Amino acid sequence: MVFQLDNELWFPDPRLGEDDGLIAVGGDLSVDRLLLAYSYGFFPWYAFRYREQIHWYCPMQRFVIFPGEIHVSHSMRTLMHKERYRMSINEDFEGVIHQCSQLRISEEGAWLGEEMIHAYTQLHRQGFAASVEVWDGDRLVGGLYGVAIGRGFFGESMFSLVPSASKLALIHLARVFGDGGGVLIDCQFETPHLRSMGGRFIPYDEYMRLLQMRDADQKDKGRGSF
Repeated sequence: MVFQLDNELWFPDPRLGEDDGLIAVGGDLSVDRLLLAYSYGFFPWYAFRYREQIHWYCPMQRFVIFPGEIHVSHSMRTLMHKERYRMSINEDFEGVIHQCSQLRISEEGAWLGEEMIHAYTQLHRQGFAASVEVWDGDRLVGGLYGVAIGRGFFGESMFSLVPSASKLALIHLARVFGDGGGVLIDCQFETPHLRSMGGRFIPYDEYMRLLQMRDADQKDKGRGSF
């Protein structure tokens, strides 16, 4: 079943959605709606050239990476030890999101258009979206961005202009986010690349239980663990 959203801030029970996770269409990309969506595992994903309405997904099997389980191959360890590339957090969010968009904008199913870029830039300015950058000198050569709320980081997109740059970004994210108390990185969809990095499926109920856990001394229920 697919629900039609309106101007009110609400989402249906995700257990009623389609097999691929599609649960609703419509609504908007306001900061308040996006924060509500990610808090319950919903995310927008649609080919903006062909669909006028936003499509919202919430799969019942979630493909995630636990920060402590990130797989670092021998070749990646060798690359990291060479220290050729520098990693950073939130130094160039707009550069990262625009690179992610440009590398896929000509594809038939491109989804990261100006409306999405504006929405996530607004989330970033309010402290709820973050980027990881990979630098070769002063040149941005890779990175990723996503939404950071509480104990979860919800990955949106990544890019590489040199081999393994997105892997470096993901490893750096896992280490920094894990050290800050983060418990899972939501990858949204399974890919061979993410599976090789340690991604695996967990049921939605377990996913929500982990996101809603709170350490006794964790008072911040908003921004992510950076």
